[in-house]
Amino acid sequence: MGDRLARPAVFPYDVSVRISLWVSVLVVAGLFGWGAWQRRWIADDGLIVLRTVRNLLAGNGPVFNAGERIEANTSTAWTYLVTLGAWLGGSVRMEYVVLALALGLSVIGVVLAMLGTGRLYAPSLQGRRALLLPAGALVYIAVPPARDFATSGLENGLVLAYLGLLWWMLVCWSQALRVAPAAQRRTAATDTPSPGAGRYFEGALAAVAGFSVLIRPELALIGGGALVMMLIAARGWRRRVLILVAGGLLPVAYQIFRMGYYGLLVPGTAVAKDASGSKWTQGLTYLTNFNQPYLLWVPVVLLAALGLVLLTTRTRPWWVRHQAPRGYGWLARTVQSPAAVVLFMLVSGLLQAIYWVRQGGDFMHGRVLLTPLFCLLMPLSVIPVVLPDGTKFTRETGYLLAAATSVLWAAVVGWSIWAANSSGLGADATRVTYTGIVDERRFYSQATGHAHPLTAADYLDYPRMRAVLTAIENTPDGALLLPSGNYDQWDVVPAYPPPPDLSPAARRALQTPHTVFFTNMGMLGMNVGLDVRVIDQIGLTNPLAMHTERLTDGRIGHDKNLFPDWAVAEGPFLKVRPYIPAYLDEEWIAQAEAALACPATDSMLNSVRGEMTPRRFLSNLVHAYEFTKYRIDRVPLYELKRCGLPVPEPKTPPYTGMPATGP
Repeated sequence: MGDRLARPAVFPYDVSVRISLWVSVLVVAGLFGWGAWQRRWIADDGLIVLRTVRNLLAGNGPVFNAGERIEANTSTAWTYLVTLGAWLGGSVRMEYVVLALALGLSVIGVVLAMLGTGRLYAPSLQGRRALLLPAGALVYIAVPPARDFATSGLENGLVLAYLGLLWWMLVCWSQALRVAPAAQRRTAATDTPSPGAGRYFEGALAAVAGFSVLIRPELALIGGGALVMMLIAARGWRRRVLILVAGGLLPVAYQIFRMGYYGLLVPGTAVAKDASGSKWTQGLTYLTNFNQPYLLWVPVVLLAALGLVLLTTRTRPWWVRHQAPRGYGWLARTVQSPAAVVLFMLVSGLLQAIYWVRQGGDFMHGRVLLTPLFCLLMPLSVIPVVLPDGTKFTRETGYLLAAATSVLWAAVVGWSIWAANSSGLGADATRVTYTGIVDERRFYSQATGHAHPLTAADYLDYPRMRAVLTAIENTPDGALLLPSGNYDQWDVVPAYPPPPDLSPAARRALQTPHTVFFTNMGMLGMNVGLDVRVIDQIGLTNPLAMHTERLTDGRIGHDKNLFPDWAVAEGPFLKVRPYIPAYLDEEWIAQAEAALACPATDSMLNSVRGEMTPRRFLSNLVHAYEFTKYRIDRVPLYELKRCGLPVPEPKTPPYTGMPATGP
């Protein structure tokens, strides 16, 4: 019987509560959707996702470059969701598919957050006239980066939708034991869980919580915390087994796949950015960079005051007055309560913020702090203004409390209007200053000349992009392309020429190698064919760069920098002058080529380049931890010494200051 009733309870809202909540939801959703559309764009990093989707749809697997198993996207769920959307969209451009998905999910996330908070207040508002007005939700959508990253092609929208759904479900779960006296009597009589606490609902909630790590790895702090709460509150070992299986089945299955297929414990991006490292000073700079333009401390103070008013004016909470059914201990009752869920979400937001400050933040203004901000604002995404009726308080006191709440709410609205029209970082928005942080949307709008750079074709107007297509066309026998100081050309290192006696037909059938070595892999990868290998010096798509050490003073998010000599050394390219640019060194190239023979490096590269067989999968599975921790030195000579390999003899004698002598 408990499972048949396992659905969220319906509370008897007053008509004023119901209407005001839905009006608030519609207004905020409309404002957010309109504001995000006005700032629509797709980031270069968003195009990285689409390159992986192209390879998936082409049958090359979830990789960035065919034949090289690199997980270049942090959000597994976002990659496969976009792939499904692109497959269903058919002939629709993938950029438009991802734009619709990102915008739609962003709005849905805010809506779910407001509905969850509205439900949080519902029991205490039963039979009372009140207005539910948007507060925290207004603060979030007013922050310009929130609207920027609603359509960036990155997983921000999916994160909002996920957190909104998890919040709504947690609120339902927290109320399940005490929904109504009648339900409690039925529960006591049958000794079964009350509505909303049945195994189907809890299984679904556990699955959603466990899915967090596939949305973004650091969200495991939130999803894992929710699972712990459920396990503490669960009654009986069968329910705990259900929670563990539902919450862990998909994440564990994918983790096994990741370890066997990619040979890593974490996404490649986490290795490239050394997500376990710490840069507290840079992280505090990033926090200041996010707070200062919008004076975010103002709404924090206002919302804290609102929360204090709501907290001090309540009587004994309804979830204390209504006792839980027998069989639930004090700890279980405490954990499965609205207060515990609110505290959990606030602590989760703080932990997310601390994680990103420790990590050093990001190079994109505000992006990674949007999730912590959203978590902290959710419990006050809407607030109740109770209309005085003389029952709980005298009319005079009721009017004073309503007036105080209304004044604070009006101040939040005023700040939101000001912040929404803020100029943000101002003149520094598109300049890479000492902080390394830029307004990414404005940067690419300025660099491409498009107010809304949405498609890969729009990014052809970015410096060097059209020139790379010309360079590839002009090197039919293959080449390594390196960015030149001239934005209209690329430095070309020719590939080994084909045999001179090759027939015209065989030459046409020859697959000529093209490799492009550049930082902006998204726009580049989407504007060239899948037969062109696109690698970078920071390690997002390049396994060698990925496994170098993080630079102490590098730009955040770009703090690995592999020398291009390695790209020449590992490819089928001519490695001597006059075929290499002047800024490359023949000896460095020779040393890098020798360093590639390091057994540990060769094993790491084989884990991502070797043919995927059952034996390779099992080998990767066993050695995933070892490969994840493995690092090489970006200076070839030091790498040779680290591996204990001999240094190749120099091709030209070293300068000694003495004149050369003849034979």
